[in-house]
Amino acid sequence: MATATVPWRRARGLGVVAAATAMVTALAVPAAAAPGVSPAVVDRDADPGTSIPVSKVVSTPPIPPKPDVVLLVDTTGSMGGAIANVRTNLQQVITDVRAAQPSAQFAVASYRDTGDGAELFRVRQNLTGDAVALQAAVDGLAAGGGGDTPEAWVNALVEVSEGAVAYRSGSSRIVVLVGDAPSHDPSNGRTLAQAGAALQADEARVIAVNVAGAAGGLDATGQAASVVAATGGQLVDSSPDTVTAALLAGLRDLDVTVTPSVTSCDPGLSVTFDAASRTQQSGTDVPFAETITVAGDAAQGAVLHCTVDFLLDGVSAGAPFVQTISVRVNDVTPPTVVVDDRTVEATSPAGAVIDYPASATDNVDGPLTPTCVPPPGSTFPLGDTSVTCTATDAAGNTGSDTAVMRVVDTTAPATACVPTNNPSGDNTPGSYNPDGFYELTSTDVVDTAVEVFIVDSMNPLVRFGPFPAGTKIKLVQAPGAQSKVKDGTGDIDYKVTLNGDAVITGVDDAGNVSTPAVCLVAPPPK
Repeated sequence: MATATVPWRRARGLGVVAAATAMVTALAVPAAAAPGVSPAVVDRDADPGTSIPVSKVVSTPPIPPKPDVVLLVDTTGSMGGAIANVRTNLQQVITDVRAAQPSAQFAVASYRDTGDGAELFRVRQNLTGDAVALQAAVDGLAAGGGGDTPEAWVNALVEVSEGAVAYRSGSSRIVVLVGDAPSHDPSNGRTLAQAGAALQADEARVIAVNVAGAAGGLDATGQAASVVAATGGQLVDSSPDTVTAALLAGLRDLDVTVTPSVTSCDPGLSVTFDAASRTQQSGTDVPFAETITVAGDAAQGAVLHCTVDFLLDGVSAGAPFVQTISVRVNDVTPPTVVVDDRTVEATSPAGAVIDYPASATDNVDGPLTPTCVPPPGSTFPLGDTSVTCTATDAAGNTGSDTAVMRVVDTTAPATACVPTNNPSGDNTPGSYNPDGFYELTSTDVVDTAVEVFIVDSMNPLVRFGPFPAGTKIKLVQAPGAQSKVKDGTGDIDYKVTLNGDAVITGVDDAGNVSTPAVCLVAPPPK
């Protein structure tokens, strides 16, 4: 707009100049919580198959991170007061923005109308952090030209978004459109729809500083509201002398979208959130309910890690917004203990010594030494004895196994018919026993009192006994006579009369029967 005189009106949301000044000052006040994620470190112990709930708060900065701010200013004749305000307060704007985001850079561009030749659109200073260069660019702004009421800011927005400004990679792109009149649509052949699409493609948001004036401001026909809505920006009313305050208010009022992004996670660990993202005003705390889940098959004893970057408007905001997770997976599996049943032969009346093997292995601690009751190397009695072996790992998990140690007696006694002296004489038996005196012997590994039986070799149905081992007999052969046993005299226990020889066997307590031994009967005297 060409008119140089602009009637003042109250700025929406700003009030008088004093209120604007207070807003500038407030922007520089640190937030109660420093921007970042809290808690930034999660260090927990958990069982496999369990979840850890974490209440997460992302404190957003008052201005989006790594901002690239393009000041796009209307320099037609009616904008003298607004340009003067920007020129006077530019350094304060830079200082306040950098107090919140030290990496901020600024560019300065201007626009007029299609009849203004080279002033239709100009980049006065591309993005830089050089405050002196920026001041020089703003000092070079001068109000003039214009013509009819609408200007050509639609064209300017397209120019900015199609390469006129070289944004940094990963920056928060903000175009601050300052003007007091609507735009031609189309403008220099560019439409409002094209401008919105170009800004969206560039991921740039528009803060429209709607300067009050006779032309009705940027949003006189709803154009500014449309482009602000399309880009997620802000529409801020201003008078010519509060432009910079409005600019700062708009930066502070931008919405920020916080998106948790799991950048890495060890197998067996996962992280989810109650929302994929949340959008709130910059400078506020954004809550998330985080759930860390340990898989049922997670490696026990391992320390698993995840990293989550809480992106702001899709951009990494640096270390304060990165969360690290460490979960020690509890060892809940007891050791595997192995002890096997064994069967051994008795070696004495007490049983047998069994030095049985037993082992234990833990999924985390590896081989362990089990404790067994009764221990290996113990003497086990005849029959079955239960053994229990246990092992406890470093986490306190105890595993056990049981086995049966069985001691058996399957060894038969050793039986013999030993010729002995005639108790009434002094003769020593020779190769045969002419007098028929014998001692019935039978010894066993286990049984100390083996029973001995006598069978007539001529009639196996004739069986006498049991007799204790060590019994002494007088054996008489009487063919055709009745086989019998009667008490002996002296140290002879029994007198045994048979038709044939005496076949003796020993039987132990386990029922094992010895190999038969024969007591030969002396031939009858001639």
